[in-house]
Amino acid sequence: MSRERVTLYDTTLRDGAQTTGVDFSLEDKRQIAAMLDELGVDYIEGGYPGANPIDTEFFAQKPKMRARFSAFGMTRRQGRSVENDPGVAALLDSAADAVTFVAKSWDYQVRVALRSTEEDNVAAITQSVTTAVARGKETAVDCEHFFDGYKANPRYALTCAKAAYDSGARWIVLCDTNGGTLPHEIEKIVAEVVKIVPGNHVGVHCHDDTGQAVANSLAALRAGARQIQGTLNGLGERCGNANLTTIIPNLLLKEEFASRFEIGVSREKLAHLTRISHALDELLNRAPNRHAPYVGASAFATKAGIHASAVLTDPRTYEHVPPESVGNMRRVLVSDQAGRSNLISELTRLGVTFDKDDPRLTRILEEVKEKEAQGYAYEGADASLYLLAKRILGETPAFFDVERYSVAVDRRFGRNGGIEDRGAEAIVKIHVGGESRISAAEGNGPVNALDLALRKDLGAYQRFIEDVRLVDYRVRVFQGGTDAVTRVLVECADDAGLRWSTVGVSANVIDASFEALVDAINYKLMQASAR
Repeated sequence: MSRERVTLYDTTLRDGAQTTGVDFSLEDKRQIAAMLDELGVDYIEGGYPGANPIDTEFFAQKPKMRARFSAFGMTRRQGRSVENDPGVAALLDSAADAVTFVAKSWDYQVRVALRSTEEDNVAAITQSVTTAVARGKETAVDCEHFFDGYKANPRYALTCAKAAYDSGARWIVLCDTNGGTLPHEIEKIVAEVVKIVPGNHVGVHCHDDTGQAVANSLAALRAGARQIQGTLNGLGERCGNANLTTIIPNLLLKEEFASRFEIGVSREKLAHLTRISHALDELLNRAPNRHAPYVGASAFATKAGIHASAVLTDPRTYEHVPPESVGNMRRVLVSDQAGRSNLISELTRLGVTFDKDDPRLTRILEEVKEKEAQGYAYEGADASLYLLAKRILGETPAFFDVERYSVAVDRRFGRNGGIEDRGAEAIVKIHVGGESRISAAEGNGPVNALDLALRKDLGAYQRFIEDVRLVDYRVRVFQGGTDAVTRVLVECADDAGLRWSTVGVSANVIDASFEALVDAINYKLMQASAR
């Protein structure tokens, strides 16, 4: 039996740009569009031509892509003809394959937001779609506030949807603009819509204000809609849009949908989903959501010892899909709740070789638990766990020893009381190969100065750390009060693409930072010596 085609429409570059703290450059848009096309979505909505210089330039020429390139904008404005509306002209003159018009479908919004009449709003939909179709543009209409509009006045909401369809729109997209509709409501309302508009012309656009945008999108699919709109990583204003990074694997890996529907994303491309998700966050300088379904670092992580033992025996006990199917990996975490199974799995993953009957494994596990009681956390500090295990196994070379360090913070005030300059200076004394070396460095702050001073002169090992750079620095107060214990996580990277994280703990944030920095350098040297 042939499966029905479900179309995926991505609006990361338009609706995702409404996310607080997200601003796409022209190059960002080009790179993200290429990633989306690689994944296999059907439509890529690039933005709003004419709204700003970046979007206007982006739509001047179609990017090389298999997907259909869509431009977003409003139907003709009240009091204007379609021919004299510059917004409509910008859409039709763009290099886009398709045009998506946004139109009100809630009578309340028509009166309050547009200050128009119900009749003129329907006329604007009809005239805009007819004109776009005549210009050879595939056309969609986003029926804004559709579900709220349907609940308030179903006759008018359906009139708007039917007018768009009758005018030649390829897709009639029902929008849960406020994000407040629940799955059972979505399913019931979409079932009514497909009685007057064929389901293979109906799409859904959900926002996540109740945390159910993915569930709402799937409910619409069950009711007959055949296009789903969303964004990568759930970007979008307020609480975000329906997350395609979750929807896509649900459609491909869950039998209810996989047996009935097919999408443009193949199983082979699905294996790149985690990489693409993280690449988007990296491009936007955002920390990936560790707990995101399917693609998060913790999505297939097991912490409790009894669970870890079960996962290692049969992954299906605690994994609903194989992690490699979405390009992710299984992680059995070592923590204060860990058992021997956790430790063995994690050390194997980190490349530590050992005999499973080695009594030193018990010593490693005991030290991990003791350290975590003090505030250490190895779940996000693989490199520090690697060094701890290697030290107990007697396999840690003495590359260098730190004798002392000091840091001075300098703040200079001008005559008017304003700050003229601020900075920090660090001095580090180490022993390398039997020689004492003292290095000093200035930095933007005490940690930056320490980092620069520590890596300034490691003698014979200096060439191995020239490409090391600190890429992330996170601080958490482990115990409150003026005598608080501070945990510092440091993430480093090198030119070969290696990334590693280390942890330090102390009542002094600078001391905790220095401990993590020393671990970071030792880990890099260990990896270099292994090669």
